[in-house]
Amino acid sequence: MAWRLTVAAVIERQGRYLVVEEAPEGGPAVLNQPAGHVEPGEGLVEAAIREVREETGLAFTPEAVLGLYALQAENGKDYLRVCFLGAVGEGDPAPQDADILACHWLSFEELLARPLRSPLVRQCVEDHRTGRRLPLDAVGAVVRAR
Repeated sequence: MAWRLTVAAVIERQGRYLVVEEAPEGGPAVLNQPAGHVEPGEGLVEAAIREVREETGLAFTPEAVLGLYALQAENGKDYLRVCFLGAVGEGDPAPQDADILACHWLSFEELLARPLRSPLVRQCVEDHRTGRRLPLDAVGAVVRAR
């Protein structure tokens, strides 16, 4: 099994969650947390900051790790998602990534009423709502072998 490493960010403000609307592989529009693949040599925290900026145009400050989530996707691939919790600065989100159709601040109920990219979108928000938190340093830094 070849795992694909991804990061995601749960960002909540006044009971509403920042989500992105995307149409993966030209399919129907779905909602996801700001998320994406970790690039070679990139740290997990840095990847999450980059993905949020690319997908929402907002500066992300990671505050904690929500958890690690394994997904066996419908496309037959296996993904390991490292999900962070954090905040973004003020301002309206504006996607920088052409694959993002729009950004939305939605309540939990509004989020669940829409099609989701994967079951992990719901699971991550539910875990956030239970108060789950791991220290940010739980993910560590990139260690380079010499």
